[in-house]
Amino acid sequence: MQEDEKYMRRCFDLALMGRGNVSPNPRVGAVIVCEGEIIGEGYHKKYGEAHAEVNAIASVEDKSLLEKSTIYVNLEPCCHWGKTPPCANLIVESKIKRCVIANKDINPKVYGGGIKLLQDNGIEVVTGVLEKEGRFLNRRFFTNQKEKRPYVILKYAQTLDGFIAPEGNKGGWISNDMMKVWVHKQRAEEDAIMVGYNTVVADNPQLNVRNYSGRNPKRVVYDKFLSLSRDYNVFDNSQQTFIFNYLKESVEDNNVFIKLEEEKSFVSQVLERLYDEKICSLVVEGGEKTLTKFIESDLWDEANVIIGQKTFGNGVKAPQIPHGLYATAEIGGDILKIYHNQKKL
Repeated sequence: MQEDEKYMRRCFDLALMGRGNVSPNPRVGAVIVCEGEIIGEGYHKKYGEAHAEVNAIASVEDKSLLEKSTIYVNLEPCCHWGKTPPCANLIVESKIKRCVIANKDINPKVYGGGIKLLQDNGIEVVTGVLEKEGRFLNRRFFTNQKEKRPYVILKYAQTLDGFIAPEGNKGGWISNDMMKVWVHKQRAEEDAIMVGYNTVVADNPQLNVRNYSGRNPKRVVYDKFLSLSRDYNVFDNSQQTFIFNYLKESVEDNNVFIKLEEEKSFVSQVLERLYDEKICSLVVEGGEKTLTKFIESDLWDEANVIIGQKTFGNGVKAPQIPHGLYATAEIGGDILKIYHNQKKL
């Protein structure tokens, strides 16, 4: 069992190399071991391209070793045709004798089918190895599949004295330059980033990736009555932008206007529509009002609270995350507190 756990941890390391590129697919790594030696490795590099198992098998130089090998993969091999052929079939064709899996795939197209196909073809299958860790690794995917909504990450910076913005709600950068790099790394790894009306007016944010290498997230803006000037950066057509409002539904260049219904929950509607757009993860960078809507709805999974070394004395009070402190880190002298919603894990 210790051997299985050792190689599964390597799968996790490989899987993380695909973050920011594979959504809405899960992060998956695969390791092939023959007589105690790794003979092949691979991971899912980009959505629409070869899966981890395919890359791992392709990396094996001597294919005759496969028939006495074990393949480790952190998620059940797929058994259906999508953008790529089924991985379970390839494992069978490669005559691999044993398959060790961390998590079953809860996607209805797969759920148990990959395991059954392997077993029906005489392959020994072991499941549940580091299951909890594997589920945490792919918490975005599992949230997306189970709850039919994006994985929600609240993110904001506050001063030492607990303010999110100075008096008058005019923007002012609270954290340091090293934290900016961390923030832009997060943007590159998540699908979409959301702000409210007041944040657009105060900060005129671009909501793109500049201090890190990676793709730009899709932008989400809440503009209740479409009163924001089209001169703001969020309307520059450089990224697909979803504008939630109560007036119209239309597509104008790279801007998608989505009309909300007055009688329904604002947060639930936003998440439902973003799920339809295949958004697996959403960073909510809005101001106090937008963040509070998500907190009060209990529709958040993670919160990243940055505590800078400045003080404002007065201004807009930062929201309070009710529970779930998971980790604390120091970045350039600022403090990052990471919370996980205990009700959602």
